[in-house]
Amino acid sequence: MKTRVAPAVVILGQNSVTVARQITNNLPGAKLYGLVGRTDEVDVRFTNFGDTLRELFAAGTPIIGICAAGILIRTLAPLITDKSQEPPVLAVAEDGSAVVPLLGGLNGVNELARHIAEALNVKAAITTTGDLRFQTALLSPPPGYHLANPEDAKKFIADLLAGAKVKLVGIAPWLSESNLPIDDNGELTIQVTENAAISQTNCLVYHPAKIAIAINSPNSETLTQIYELLEDAQVSPKAVAVILAPLYLATNPILENIAHIFKVPIRFFKVSQLTELTTQGYSLHEAVVYAGTDANSKSFCSPFSQITITIYPQIIDPQTIGQPQGKLAIIGTGPGASKWMSPEVKEILSHATDLVGYKTYINLIGALADGKKIHESDNREEETRAKMALDLAAEGKYVAVVSSGDPGIYAMATAVFEVIDRYNQPEWQTIDIQVAPGISAMQATAAAIGAPLGHDFCVISLSDILKPWEIIAQRITNAAQGDFVIAFYNPVSKQRTWQLAEAKNILLQYRKSDTPVILGWNLGRPGQVVKVITLEQLEPIEADMRTLIIVGSSQTRKIETSEKDIRVYTPRRYYS
Repeated sequence: MKTRVAPAVVILGQNSVTVARQITNNLPGAKLYGLVGRTDEVDVRFTNFGDTLRELFAAGTPIIGICAAGILIRTLAPLITDKSQEPPVLAVAEDGSAVVPLLGGLNGVNELARHIAEALNVKAAITTTGDLRFQTALLSPPPGYHLANPEDAKKFIADLLAGAKVKLVGIAPWLSESNLPIDDNGELTIQVTENAAISQTNCLVYHPAKIAIAINSPNSETLTQIYELLEDAQVSPKAVAVILAPLYLATNPILENIAHIFKVPIRFFKVSQLTELTTQGYSLHEAVVYAGTDANSKSFCSPFSQITITIYPQIIDPQTIGQPQGKLAIIGTGPGASKWMSPEVKEILSHATDLVGYKTYINLIGALADGKKIHESDNREEETRAKMALDLAAEGKYVAVVSSGDPGIYAMATAVFEVIDRYNQPEWQTIDIQVAPGISAMQATAAAIGAPLGHDFCVISLSDILKPWEIIAQRITNAAQGDFVIAFYNPVSKQRTWQLAEAKNILLQYRKSDTPVILGWNLGRPGQVVKVITLEQLEPIEADMRTLIIVGSSQTRKIETSEKDIRVYTPRRYYS
């Protein structure tokens, strides 16, 4: 089953996880929401059930609550105002023995309930009389159909329930295969047409999504011209299924706005695909039209500009035409523990098609990598990895480049933008790129020991692979003179040990030998260790490439409340 918006499965206790996963596994894109402190291994964690439910409902997200129906109803009651807009809301018993649709009758709640019930091997508790008798929801047509006159549906269904027959004009398998009392001489009519039908008594009109709009050069007049072209062709805007365009327009805001108004996706064609047609004598716009249609389609061209509407002989599945705009998300998983991964990052991972990254970092995301195509690479091959990710996204994939910590701190976000800047590939300019932050190693280390970054601080990498040691040494000197707390990344490697010793020597010129130094290993992962020593005790043997070192300022303090409880903080106020 395809839902227009991926549902949220909401649970309040660990006992509900098994049933919840049965549901999410059968609903692509669905996310499992779990209450903090009572649930583990969920996709999204929340602390306030009521606020979370109301936010999801207001955003139009289908809600499947594995809990009592009453708590869902009482929580959402203040928001229930327009039944035509409310998303599906269902209650499911903790043991999966009952599936009860509550809200969203006009937006597919009964169909969703049947799908979930089938996955759980139970019967959905559907109470809608028309749905029960006719095995279809006239008010909630499946994807690909739009009910043009829902205001007439209530009386129409009442007449059906009273024994009236219905004549079906047009083709719609979901209606012809239902239990509707279909009769060629029926006093009621269901009309399935892409035409702009005039409302008639005792008639429901469904518009099938059979129209594609090809646009080659959008401008401020394009939307008006599209409506004029649809009117001239006497077809309904509600039958529009997809916008077609050349790939170089993927970031065009006018095109994006048109798609938003029609509530349809945009599918793009690469220049190489269009060239196959332009070399045969077609114009670029004609190439866009013909690349997305078949021989039995009927097209209408605009006299104003390069706009063409094409009527297909069948329902259009946009995913079979061209490609979507590629997406590239450069994400930070934080130190690695699921609880430290942001909801934004989990959202991206739930929708991404491809994951690119160092194997160790991809392994950190666990089950969130399930079902994705994995592209692993050596940790030192950053440029190659960035190019691979950009090329995949340019093909229409939704790619997540996985970094630990924060992707913008000595990580892959910079590598991606460096590659874009250096090579200037036109197809890369069509990609929707975002950077999703994560908890950095220095934040995780600092939090584990107290608040050593509580005042001004700086961050320095001791690796001299990408910058000369002279620059590193000068920055250490400047930071020491400025009395900054310093977080050191990449302090030591197998081939490189002397830099940490040199950094220590520089610091001792400006810091006391008993200055607190924090070393953190494997933060948020198995084997986490946080250790406090003094600057005098800092030696290369204490660290490796996965060690984060924080060197305190002149004001940084160590508190020993017990032998096992040591805290380090830097005051926000300097004392004379």
